[in-house]
Amino acid sequence: MPTLTNAPAATAARAVPVPLGDRAYEVLIGPGLLQQAGRIIPQRLGQARYGIVTDENVAHFHLATLERSLGADGRLLGSVVLPAGEATKCYGQLAPLTEKLLSMGLERGDLIIAFGGGVIGDLAGFAASILRRGVRFVQIPTSLLAQVDSSVGGKTGINTPQGKNLIGTFHQPSLVLADTDVLSTLPVRQMRAGYAEVAKYGLIWDEKFFSWLEASWRSVFGNDVSALTHAIETSVQAKSDVVVRDEKEAGDRALLNLGHTFGHALEAWAGYSDRLLHGEGVAVGMCLAFRFSEEQGLCAKGTAARVAKHLAEVGLPTRIGEIPGGRADADELMRLMAQDKKVRQGRLTFILARGIGEAFVTRDVEEADVRAFLAREIAGTR
Repeated sequence: MPTLTNAPAATAARAVPVPLGDRAYEVLIGPGLLQQAGRIIPQRLGQARYGIVTDENVAHFHLATLERSLGADGRLLGSVVLPAGEATKCYGQLAPLTEKLLSMGLERGDLIIAFGGGVIGDLAGFAASILRRGVRFVQIPTSLLAQVDSSVGGKTGINTPQGKNLIGTFHQPSLVLADTDVLSTLPVRQMRAGYAEVAKYGLIWDEKFFSWLEASWRSVFGNDVSALTHAIETSVQAKSDVVVRDEKEAGDRALLNLGHTFGHALEAWAGYSDRLLHGEGVAVGMCLAFRFSEEQGLCAKGTAARVAKHLAEVGLPTRIGEIPGGRADADELMRLMAQDKKVRQGRLTFILARGIGEAFVTRDVEEADVRAFLAREIAGTR
């Protein structure tokens, strides 16, 4: 499993390979990559035409820069600007998006540029996977969450009323450009939400990395290039290692869903709205996973408190009761968890922990125990 190395001092772009045979690609991490996209992309992928997919927030700050870079040689066919927010990841946006991309004249050898956070990456990647039965795409993630998680690994998809990411495909990008400069315009709430996914890698299998985050998170949030690049690179390398071993989540890639079984249910309960961002749901979900693990006698007393203390210090929610807009119901959350895409033969899949850095996958969990645990969490009696 990945282990911590000393944080790099250099600020040059770092390259993390994702060696998947003929679908191998690189994740480039560093400052200034947006302005260089028009040079980097054809160098690695050859000459092609481009269609950009982004959202209104990213377009306001960064679209002109990317259009200048990609349009310098006349190969930019156009840009599609979608509403920002999780609600965009739906059937209602997928159909018009594919039609607009076809109207641009994009062909199978061309490139869709997914320019945004996880919502845009998932939606544009899904569109790329079905357009003309599959076209290439490049991820240019603009949120911390997308840079460390959703832009890597090839998961694409949309949400439905039944649950999150239940409709989608595995479609690997051809290149990922993670420009650390664009994070300077990210709202602090979005930065915190992305940080939950960074902390996740330490909680799964790298206690030393989690300890480094406990000591260094202020530098990460302060856009210290060395610390930020190190946090992103360590996270991406961890995900790359898992994706190469288990591309389609048949085995230990499921570990990357620490906190997600609870978190996705909470997101659905909150209506995929600004009440609860994805990373916030993951933060609450990870705290629930550790508290449940501790309650089940799997990890030492105080482990869950350490996890919650760090996430709360960063500014993330750690309990269901901190989610605004109503009181959750244990039965409703159980119903939503039953729609999770990792359910097998009616059994929920949970990622639990024997300690920080010691997560494991199990289906040997009694639903009655989970329901009772959730009821206590909602009532605030733990």
